[in-house]
Amino acid sequence: MDRSWPPALPAFRDVSLLVRALTHRSYLNEHADSIEDNERLEFLGDAVLDFLAGAVLYNKFPEMDEGRLTRLRAALVNTEQLAAFASDFQLGEKLRLGKGEHDTGGRQRATLLCAAFEATIGAYYLDSGLEAVRAFVEPLFDRAASQVLVAEKDVDPKSHFQEWAQSERGQTPRYVQVGITGPDHSRLYTVEVFVGDESFGVGSGPNKQAAAQSAARAALDKVNGP
Repeated sequence: MDRSWPPALPAFRDVSLLVRALTHRSYLNEHADSIEDNERLEFLGDAVLDFLAGAVLYNKFPEMDEGRLTRLRAALVNTEQLAAFASDFQLGEKLRLGKGEHDTGGRQRATLLCAAFEATIGAYYLDSGLEAVRAFVEPLFDRAASQVLVAEKDVDPKSHFQEWAQSERGQTPRYVQVGITGPDHSRLYTVEVFVGDESFGVGSGPNKQAAAQSAARAALDKVNGP
């Protein structure tokens, strides 16, 4: 068990900023003593997160091209991911919502959770500055980026092995069918993948494409290690 996860919210010097970050406009409508909701902080936090996600990825993956960095950054700051961060910190339970929003499940709604996380980041930026926010979000982005990349590798290992081969060896992988067994209605194809003259993996599947993907997955396991 990872006892360091989920993490704790950072300490605020000005707690009123955090209170504002967790105040939805529906609460404001029902409480005349509250003077500001979290929408301006949400705007600020969105900009801070976008910048820091780009900076973290730029430093973490020095060989990654611009297009893939852009896709990965988008995955780190989309509504679903930011809502997941909010859930890690149990922001839904801390939100100040109007009764109607509360009764219709607002505490679990991804858009509200995403906005609450962005607003919290905006508030923390005002409270403690950019470097404090960077130290707070970098481990979140590191963990999320690793999960995204693992999921991508499982979805399309051929593309990812090609990226590795072209980056590390300057060559495109070559897939060779080395076997076919079974009756006509239940064929099993075996494919071996080479970079230059070196074999990197063998895989099998019900068709050539599936066998090639299996071989690429084996190749990625080889180059990435256990």
